[in-house]
Formats: sequence, C-alpha cells, structure tokens
Amino acid sequence: MYLLRHIPFLKAVFQHSLTAFGGPQVHIGLLQHRFVEKRKDITSEELMEYNAFCQLLPGASSTQTIVLIAFKRGGFSLALLTLLTWILPATCFMTSLAIIYLHFNVQPILKILYLLQPMVIGFIASATYLLYKKAIHNTITILIFLLVAILTYIGFKTPWTIPVVIVLAGIITNFSNKRIPDQGASPKKIKWVHLHLFILFFLTAGFLSEQATRNNWEHKKLFNLFETNYRFGSFVFGGGDVLIPMMYEQYVTRPNSERIKTTKRDVIKINSDAFLTGSGIVRAIPGPVFSISSFTGAIALKDKGIAAQIVGALVASVGVFLPSFLIVLFFFPIWQKLKTYALFFRSLEGIYAAVVGIMLGATLYLLKDIVFNLGSLTGMNIGVYLLVFCTTAVLLVRYKLAPQWVVLGTILLGGLLTLWPSIF
Repeated sequence: MYLLRHIPFLKAVFQHSLTAFGGPQVHIGLLQHRFVEKRKDITSEELMEYNAFCQLLPGASSTQTIVLIAFKRGGFSLALLTLLTWILPATCFMTSLAIIYLHFNVQPILKILYLLQPMVIGFIASATYLLYKKAIHNTITILIFLLVAILTYIGFKTPWTIPVVIVLAGIITNFSNKRIPDQGASPKKIKWVHLHLFILFFLTAGFLSEQATRNNWEHKKLFNLFETNYRFGSFVFGGGDVLIPMMYEQYVTRPNSERIKTTKRDVIKINSDAFLTGSGIVRAIPGPVFSISSFTGAIALKDKGIAAQIVGALVASVGVFLPSFLIVLFFFPIWQKLKTYALFFRSLEGIYAAVVGIMLGATLYLLKDIVFNLGSLTGMNIGVYLLVFCTTAVLLVRYKLAPQWVVLGTILLGGLLTLWPSIF
C-alpha cells in the first residue's frame, strides 16, 4: 500500500529524469514546473530553500534537491526509491554508451545533439524569469540578485563561488529586522545513523581499496572504483563542472605521472579521448552530470567482458551517489533546526534572491560562448543557436509547453540540419 500511494510521485520523478537536461541550474526550473506548479508537492519557497541548502553541501546538488522533496513527502523509504528512479535513465544510458564506445563510432550522435546546448540555456533563462517573480520583491533583494549574477558570471568555473555568494546573501538580509517571525519550521529529529554510515563507508572503502591494490586481488579495480567515486561524491563542491576535472586528473593525468610510473602502481587508467567523449555526451543527456561515473566505471574495465563493465558502472555509480544521499539526509534536520532562530530565518530572503541571481549569471556565462565563440561557429550557426535559445524560453514561459516536447523538437531540428546537405 505504501508503494502504491507514491507511484504517481515516482512516475513524475521518472519523467523528470527523462527531460532534466543541462545541470542543476536548469533542473531547478524543471522541478518548479513539475513538482511546484503541476503537482504541488512543495512550494516555490521550499524549492529555493532546498536548492540553496544543497548548494552548500558536497555532492550532486540536483540529486540532493529531489531527494529532499521525496523525503518531505514520504520519509527515508521514498527518498531512497526516488534516488534510484532519478539516476536510473542517465546511468543506464552512460553505461550503454561506454560499451558502444568500445566497439562503435559515436561521433554521428554528437552531431545530432549539438543544438541541446542553446536549448539548455533557454531552460535556465525561463526558470530564472519564473523564480524572479516569486523571490525578488524589494530593493535589497534586487541588489543581491544583480550582484550575485555578476559574481556568478565572473567566477562561474570556481567551485567556491556559489556557496560563498549564498552565505553572503544570507548575511546581508540580516541587517534588516523587518522580517522576524516567532519561529521557523518545526525541526526534525537528527538521526546520527546517516553520518555514521557515511564515515563507515568512507573508511572501509579506503582500507579495502588499498588492500586490494597491495595484495593484487582478482577484482581489485572494483574496490578502487568504489573508493575513488565515493571520495568524489564526498568532497566535490560545485557539481559536475568540478567533478569532471577531478575525474580527469584521477583517471587520465595521474596514471601518467612520474610518481606512478616510478612506483609501477597499478591504478585505474582511462585514455583522454574516451574520457572527453563521455564528459561531452553526459552534458547532452537528461539527468545528473554525476552519471559520468557510470561511463568511467565501465571504461575502466575495458579489458574485461561486457558483464564486468556493467558491474564496474554499477559500483562506480553507487560510490558517487551514496555520499550525496547520506550527507543531505543528515544535515537537513540541522538546517531545519537552525530555521527556528529568527536570525537564520531572515537569511532565507537573501538566499532566495541569491539562487535566482546564480541562475541569471549561469545564463549569461553560457550564452557568452554562443555569442562570442566566433572561431567555431559560422554566422548561420550563431543565428540558429540564438533562435533555439529564444524559442525554448518563450515556449516554456509563455506557452508552458512540456519540457519533453521542447527537447524532442530540438533533437529533431539538430538531426534535420545535420542531414541538410544530404537532403538538399
């Protein structure tokens, strides 16, 4: 009965996982559309609060946000089912891609998907507009919104930019005492078991990985994969844009370092072409960017069979998403407890404004690549890119077209333009 009651919610999560292109800045807009406006599982204010909170934590922020929505609705069990439902399509796709990459040429697929980039920016722009109307109401929130947008644009590639501007925005709105409620939301009881499990997995994974390497265990690379991905999921601030460079250093650069060559340590090694292919495609598919771990997990076992590659992808995926799940469920009750203090509650006004400013900054930064990257884009392509960007934003904001139809139409247009010389 418990599961049957939540099937409509899990179905909505699955649909979201098939249309959530573009990373956390886009995902919040899709969450607003599906779980706030359409299903009314949470309010806009709660969504911005959850998103801001998750931006302050290490791990996959989009994953943590949707886990919190489920946690509010149905507790731990639904949160776990939601996590599995959310990551399933992306991890399956990236695992399949890794296996295909080892045997086939995937470049034609990349060509067809090239218009997803401006579409993704259109998603961010539409979400920015919708949330602006809900979060920006007075002079101080306007100033925070504009300042955060500028800082995000300047420091978009720096992992500490987003956590820092969120904290500063919360401090700024505390200089006003116009909004002091008696108390915030009722705090949930803190369950230390989540923190204990997080630490236990971290220490155990490190110990077993080292033992597997030193003693040359038969399946040592599986232990290595879990440890490295669990470490990534525990310490990555800034989402996929930070995770991918860390993975590149771990799997591509480090194996070729003088230290590794001198010690002859057997470490996981992935060639640069394979890694860059995976990191490019993961940005063009829906779901969490952290699903690149499925790709690297399978590629890491390229010398084994397909069955071993699937297991490698599974182990790596569990490793990278598990810390995000445990961390957010441990710290969320602490966050809610802090909300009972007026000082903290006043900060939320600034935090909400900062979240919208971050989205505007991300829109401008990504749009810059289209407008100014003249070296790789022809005049026609620039026009097509800007047309897709504007059309996406208008269809979502004014006509409220379902995201999946926008995505499908963009892919079809990309395929048509790619085949244009052959047709005409």
